Amino acid sequence: MSDRFFSLLERLQKIDSLLRRAQSLRGADPLTVVRLRRHKEILRARLAGLQSEPIAFARA
Repeated sequence: MSDRFFSLLERLQKIDSLLRRAQSLRGADPLTVVRLRRHKEILRARLAGLQSEPIAFARA
């Protein structure tokens, strides 16, 4: 797993945690929930893009 993939995965987990917390609050700001959802979608798309990239092997 690359460092970039791992850092994006960590960020996705943090955003997901924040989103779940915001959705559980009764008086949660709807705009905050929408922003968190959008950020989560962007991170998931980036992760999917990294997964579909061909692996470049170093030649010796």
